[in-house]
Amino acid sequence: MTNKTSKKTKLLGGVAAVGLASAFLVGGMVNPTTPVFADPVRVEAPQAPSFADVVEAVSPAVVSVRVKAKVQPASDNGFNFRGFGFDNLPQDHPFRRFFEGPRGNQEFGQRRDRRGNGQRGPRRFGNSQGSGFFVSDDGYLVTNNHVVEGGSEFTIVTSNGDEHDARLIGADPKTDLAVLKVDTDTEFTYVDFAEKTSRVGEWVVAVGNPFGLGGTVTAGIVSASGRDIGSGPYDDFIQIDAAVNKGNSGGPAFNLNGEVIGVNTAIFSPSGGNVGIAFAISAKTTEEVVKDLIESGSVTRGWLGVQIQPVTADIADSVGLDKAGGAIVAETQANSPALKGGIESGDIILQVNDKDIKGPKELAREIAGYEPNEAVKITVFRDGERQDIDVTLGKLPQPDRVAALTPEPESPATSTGVELDELGLSITTDGGNIVVADVANDSPAQRKGLKRGDVIVSVNGVDANSVNDVGLAVAKAMEDERKAILFQVQTGERSRFVALPIAQG
Repeated sequence: MTNKTSKKTKLLGGVAAVGLASAFLVGGMVNPTTPVFADPVRVEAPQAPSFADVVEAVSPAVVSVRVKAKVQPASDNGFNFRGFGFDNLPQDHPFRRFFEGPRGNQEFGQRRDRRGNGQRGPRRFGNSQGSGFFVSDDGYLVTNNHVVEGGSEFTIVTSNGDEHDARLIGADPKTDLAVLKVDTDTEFTYVDFAEKTSRVGEWVVAVGNPFGLGGTVTAGIVSASGRDIGSGPYDDFIQIDAAVNKGNSGGPAFNLNGEVIGVNTAIFSPSGGNVGIAFAISAKTTEEVVKDLIESGSVTRGWLGVQIQPVTADIADSVGLDKAGGAIVAETQANSPALKGGIESGDIILQVNDKDIKGPKELAREIAGYEPNEAVKITVFRDGERQDIDVTLGKLPQPDRVAALTPEPESPATSTGVELDELGLSITTDGGNIVVADVANDSPAQRKGLKRGDVIVSVNGVDANSVNDVGLAVAKAMEDERKAILFQVQTGERSRFVALPIAQG
């Protein structure tokens, strides 16, 4: 029986082999009984970096931040819609149900007792959540100001699920940073800030609490640095493409050494979800602010006291500066360190303590980095020459006036006067001032934002005391073959500089 079975097995195997061989013969096999397979394609490539070691090391330092805020009702009796016309709606009106509670009560949100008397509703609480990370083993942690703003209670949830109450040490709305403190005997794992500035293209790992999920890791690269997203005077964001979503705010972005390179703060998102563009506050800015918040609960910044604007190529040409850069002083504030130190309207600030200033934002950040009463050397361009001015900084008052850009003025019209055809500008005298009487359509003056009623204070550094002064200054600039003419323009109490290009030919 065994032999018959064995033979049967061999037979079936032979049939199978023959059938297989026949099938492969169609495919062009050389050996009709033994199939020959081609070697699979293999590419010897370097392995992608693993983030596992980094994540394992830093995750215990990253926490979820839960915030509870009291939400007070507008009044003890709820919002009363009487007086807005809603109490006169017909009984069958489709909108009436939105303003009626049980039993037809039209005081929206107000509860009634059995006798019909109003009762105060229960106190409600709003809840939000974000991310944060420990920067010391005794419980100091960093998050965003917008995460904790308005909060009355703070709870920290660690990576292993432990919950701790925390208290607010201080917050800085200008940089959107805040520091919380957990008071406990527990020694926490904490992380350090990176000393070196991250380069564009380097790997970055984001750890946080997106959508309340907690302990989520995403990775990407540094996409750009020095981003100004218009959130404040000290914008200096790192742009990353690691996935960052709601709830990641306040969480850290790490390099592959496990050092914090930034604090995830904002995303660019037309849809509200991640599209691969996130912004993190740089480690340098964060470390400076956190140090002040831990030491004093607030941030102290130096104050220069100037109203400034960017130096465009036209402005640079008009004053003889070899290239655009720095910040031109439109106005010095009363009783400010700048005024006391001798900085004048029209000065172009090029350096602070020999550090180049690219524009208004750089000047604001640089000045803010110094302490009040600290002396600094301000290098300005004035009358075609560089000058050094020693200024003792003051303390930044509120609201922030370190670097304010002048908005476009809006003024009433005045009568027409002398024409400056080359610039598309008409000027006249009104109330002792030289004012813009008219601006030609599609002219250099219109394109630069000059409007009727603007007061002309000076032209190329020469005071404009009369219409003739303006004409002479414009004529001299053309004679000197300047590419642009610099006007100092004032509207109300606001001053700015406008460079009008001169057509060559």
